[in-house]
Amino acid sequence: MNYLQHYHIPYTGLKLDRHVFEYEIDKRFFDEFEYSIAKDGKLKAIITLDKQETMMIATFDISGFINLDCDVCLSSFPAETKINERLIIKFFGNEDLSENTEEILVLSKKDHELDVAPLIYEYINLAVPFNNRCKDPGNTPSCDLEMINKIKDLSIDSKESESKSIDPRWEVLNKIKK
Repeated sequence: MNYLQHYHIPYTGLKLDRHVFEYEIDKRFFDEFEYSIAKDGKLKAIITLDKQETMMIATFDISGFINLDCDVCLSSFPAETKINERLIIKFFGNEDLSENTEEILVLSKKDHELDVAPLIYEYINLAVPFNNRCKDPGNTPSCDLEMINKIKDLSIDSKESESKSIDPRWEVLNKIKK
């Protein structure tokens, strides 16, 4: 059986009311997606479906930690993640489903269940910051101190760069900056 099968919510049998579904997300979930930015983590997803006659309103509350690779020392560190998203799901739309947007999902007449796995996956990957760094680089247990020290040794201090002689042709351009 496919691991992601339990992320399917059969909405045809649900009464018109509010329904809550909880999912634990871990490495097995991320392994199902080949090109995932996040490879591991421990998250809890609470999905609240408010079923109405012509639509459902889904609220996604996802919180926990995902393991990311630090952009500074390249070691893995747990990044806290808290996601709150809302999705409007319309029933029995046109077969071309042209009304689908980021906030609206249109289900065809043939659909009888909602697959929330790709939605959870998308929300988690969109929450990954552009620059992955722990809160205090070099001072957390997950930091690779050897790599940080190597970076410091190889970096050029601004004082050293100012002391080097500047080519006179570029010196004129520096006056323009000032």
